[in-house]
Amino acid sequence: MGFRLESVAASASGPRPSNQDSAFAAPWGAGVADGVGGGPAGDLASAAFVHRLVAGWHQSPDAEMLTERTLMANWDIAAHGHRDPRLVGMATTFTGLFVGYRNRLLLAHIGDSRAYSLRSGTMTRMTRDDSFVQALVDGGHVRAEDAMSHPHRNLITASMSGGPDDLPLVTWVDTLQDDRWLLCSDGLTDYVDDVAVSEVLSRDDREEAASELIDLALDAGASDNVTVVVADVIASDDAPPRKTPVFVGAAARRFTLDDPFRDVAV
Repeated sequence: MGFRLESVAASASGPRPSNQDSAFAAPWGAGVADGVGGGPAGDLASAAFVHRLVAGWHQSPDAEMLTERTLMANWDIAAHGHRDPRLVGMATTFTGLFVGYRNRLLLAHIGDSRAYSLRSGTMTRMTRDDSFVQALVDGGHVRAEDAMSHPHRNLITASMSGGPDDLPLVTWVDTLQDDRWLLCSDGLTDYVDDVAVSEVLSRDDREEAASELIDLALDAGASDNVTVVVADVIASDDAPPRKTPVFVGAAARRFTLDDPFRDVAV
């Protein structure tokens, strides 16, 4: 018995004029990328990364294969910078879940987007933020409950930026039929605490849960883009179909060649 994912992806720009988040959802995988603010073309960085990562997806990866795919997508970011100096320094976070070799699940993570697992009503955070504030929490200098309001909570310490040392953490994760996963950008977790997230994530309808999570963040005054993927683990006798992913956010748009900073709706 193997697994596939049934997922819903949703994204909102919030009060910002553009959406720099990208997400995708397919039976074989799902992911969220958040273009790094303060640098050039975060929307292009997140969109380019996820599209390159999933292009031509045709096999269930092991950890090494998935790592290689993320590095190839990172090289695509570097190529944009080589082609256009205005794009040097663009970067993105990434958190993704994939049906891997022998139908186990692989989790890839870098930056401060997050993954949570919900099993039998209990939600567990499955990623550690690559961020300045997380380092302060780990060192006992900041309480975990104060991290959401820390003035430097958006300062990340790792991302996919096209650099030679960029490397996500790729790990195998245990899963059971009917587990539910949440992948999200920090536009949600910077404004909504885990208790409220868990309550909404427990709703039966994943589309309703995804929509309500975004509404919660916006109602809480989110000043960032908000992107979520709600993915249910479904038992299947067959391999996950090679279905084209659904893209949301910046990844659902195309970028003009002459002006990479301006996105045009498809």
